[in-house]
Amino acid sequence: MTVIPAPPPPSIFAVAASPGRPRPAPSYVAAPPPLCLFSGHRLLSPLRLAVSSRLHFSKPSSGANGSLEGSSSSSSGSGGELHPALPPPPRSGQGARVFVTLPPDAVGPSGQMARKKAMRASFMALSAAGVEGIAVECWWGIVEREAPGVYDWGGYMDLVMLAQRCGLKVRAIMAFHQWGTGPGDPGWIPLPRWVLEEMDKEPNLAFADRFGRRNNEYISLGCDVFPVLRGRSPIQAYSDFMRSFRDTFRDFLRVVITEIQVGMGPAGELRYPSCPSEKLIRARAAAELGEFQCYDKYMLASLNACAQKVGMDEWGYGGPIGASNFPQNPEETAFFKSDGSWNTPYGQFFLEWYSGLLLLHGERLCMVADVIFLGTGVQISAKVAGIHWHYSTNSHPSELTAGYYNTLIRDGYLPIARMFSRYRMTLCCMCFDMRDSEESSNPRSSPEGFLRKLIYTARMCKLPLTGENSFARLDEASLDQVVKNSKLYYGGVYEASLSFNYVRMNRNLFDSHNWNRFTRFVKRMSDIQTFRARLDLRGTESFLSSTSFAEDVGRALVCH
Repeated sequence: MTVIPAPPPPSIFAVAASPGRPRPAPSYVAAPPPLCLFSGHRLLSPLRLAVSSRLHFSKPSSGANGSLEGSSSSSSGSGGELHPALPPPPRSGQGARVFVTLPPDAVGPSGQMARKKAMRASFMALSAAGVEGIAVECWWGIVEREAPGVYDWGGYMDLVMLAQRCGLKVRAIMAFHQWGTGPGDPGWIPLPRWVLEEMDKEPNLAFADRFGRRNNEYISLGCDVFPVLRGRSPIQAYSDFMRSFRDTFRDFLRVVITEIQVGMGPAGELRYPSCPSEKLIRARAAAELGEFQCYDKYMLASLNACAQKVGMDEWGYGGPIGASNFPQNPEETAFFKSDGSWNTPYGQFFLEWYSGLLLLHGERLCMVADVIFLGTGVQISAKVAGIHWHYSTNSHPSELTAGYYNTLIRDGYLPIARMFSRYRMTLCCMCFDMRDSEESSNPRSSPEGFLRKLIYTARMCKLPLTGENSFARLDEASLDQVVKNSKLYYGGVYEASLSFNYVRMNRNLFDSHNWNRFTRFVKRMSDIQTFRARLDLRGTESFLSSTSFAEDVGRALVCH
């Protein structure tokens, strides 16, 4: 495969290429044209993007059937809440579409599509079962692995073309983070090699906590606009990547590729790496409070400048004292306990700055994605983390360290939802399969409370919503919970713009018992009356048994 080098990188204030420039010929490997980072927009300071100081009670209301109540109410006592009436979500004329997320190694480290025979059989089975499409991570560390501005889309082109032949839509996830725990992990997908070289030369490109521990999952957002990546800023590098994707897959946009999810942090979520992502998966066993990630020199410089601006220089030298990193009761910490310093003028200043800088990072990525994909007909989405294991406390410490200024007296998700709404984006979130009753070992956890809050916020801001499961399980109780939580969005009255990603496809999905449950689940979610295959491999439509396809997939997977 011939690799095309990119032109010299633009400066931080490069001028956007004309929308009317000649359309490039489709290619598996493409180089980005110059781009404008913030053309026509004025960047706001972190403090101006910070959450408003108005107070919101954080526990959502629920009716007798568990659905969100649709009218304003006031309640006395500590559990009361004040919410405006919920507007009806937009009508879409269809049920909740189901997508299936592919394994992270669907395209291998060399850029080639993996397990082609098994992938084709899997796609045919998914299509026969009424699944709308697939979601696939387009890894920065694979596509731009060779050199800055050199993009290899070959394996992803093969995936998209295969999905098209099988009648499936594609959600492409712009994955600017690493996957796995390290080189010894079989699923290890690091950042591009040349990026890691720059991080080795300048460790402050990585997030750091108060102990000096570095996290290389995602480049520190403190250096978003500085030319630290061989003449480009991280935002420019992300923008070039998305522009290259757009130009390479132009003929598939809207027709096959219907949605672009913009990665905004570790695990693709808009958050700080308050603790390593692999630990979040084991949150039930170790409900860590997390660590504030504000100790690289770029973050400290921003904090110091904001502290000087408010005339409190002593607040600008690091994160809060008394915010322990150990998994323990927040009441044992000076900062996070119920009457701790999180709710003092200093705590409010720090948390507004910390969450405001995360909002600013999200705003920058929303802005460039909106410009790059304007007129292509694809929907843009972004993901918020499902951090629920201290949701029933006053301070919500694990959310605070992740960058969500959400407490008992403050709504931390509304500013994010409003930002997504300004750019007509879809909100993606997990926890659709989780129940509070499963969290008996951690009574402070409330995945259902967290999700009700986020669904309520999405409805209030009229945001389309994509749900995801937190664990790859296919028992009836988990699937029933997904259906139940989906009803919270449209309440059984309105046809809502709701979809669901099942995370993720593996061999267990095609086990006969699991597959039968999954196909019934797809029917319940999407209101499909018959499982009709959308395959036209010989010029005629075929009506195929989804069970027989699952058996074929199982055999194909055994051979790989």
